[in-house]
Amino acid sequence: MVLQLVGLVLGGLGLIGTCAVTGMPQWRVTAFIDNNIVVFEAQWEGLWMNCIRQANIRMQCKVYDSLLALTPDLQAGRALMCVAICLTFLAFIIAVIGMKCTVCAGDNTRTKGIILLVAGITFIISGIVVLIPVSWTGNRIIRDFYNPLVLSSQKRELGDALYIGWTTALLLIIGGLILCCSFRSGEKEVKYSLPPKSVTSAPPPKSAISVPIRKPSSLYSKSQYV
Repeated sequence: MVLQLVGLVLGGLGLIGTCAVTGMPQWRVTAFIDNNIVVFEAQWEGLWMNCIRQANIRMQCKVYDSLLALTPDLQAGRALMCVAICLTFLAFIIAVIGMKCTVCAGDNTRTKGIILLVAGITFIISGIVVLIPVSWTGNRIIRDFYNPLVLSSQKRELGDALYIGWTTALLLIIGGLILCCSFRSGEKEVKYSLPPKSVTSAPPPKSAISVPIRKPSSLYSKSQYV
C-alpha cells in the first residue's frame, strides 16, 4: 500500500509538471553576453508563444503565427509534450483503478497488480517522451551558444521550463518503477499466502486385509467317546 501511494503521488506530480512545462514560455531565455547588455529587457521563447519582459514590470506575449516559423526541436516538442500529457493522464487514471484502497477492479489482488504494472509502464514511457524534447532543445541551445558563427544577439540560455522538464521526467520514471515493484511484491504475497495441500493416506487394498478364521469347536468331550 505504501509503495502504491508513493508511486501514485510521484505520478500525479509528474502530470502537473508535464502540463506546466508544456505551457511555460521559458524554454529559451535571452543570453546577456558580449555586446548584448540590455539587461532590462528579456526575451522568452516557448512552444506556443514568445514573450518580452521589461524591467520586471511589464510582459508582452505573442502566439506564434505559424507552426513552420518554429525550429524543428520546438515543432517536435509540441507534438511530444501533448502526447506526454495524454499518456500521463491515462497512466494516473489506471493507477487509481489498480490501488488496493479502491474497489473499481474488485478484490482480485492479481488483477489489480496487472493494472498497476500497466500504469507503471505507461508512466515510464511518459517520462521518456518528456525527456526527448527537453533534452533536444537543451542540446541545441548549448551547441548554438558555443558556436562562433552564431551572433551574440541570437544566442540563448536554458530556461526554467527545461529544468522543470528534466525533474518531471525523473519523477515519472521513478513513479513508474515503484508501481512495477509494487506489482512484484504483491505477486510474492499471493504466492506465499496459498495454504499447503493436505496429504491424505490412501486406504489399504482389500487384499491386504486379514480376517481371522476360528476353528469350530467339537460338540462332544473326549470322555463321551468310550
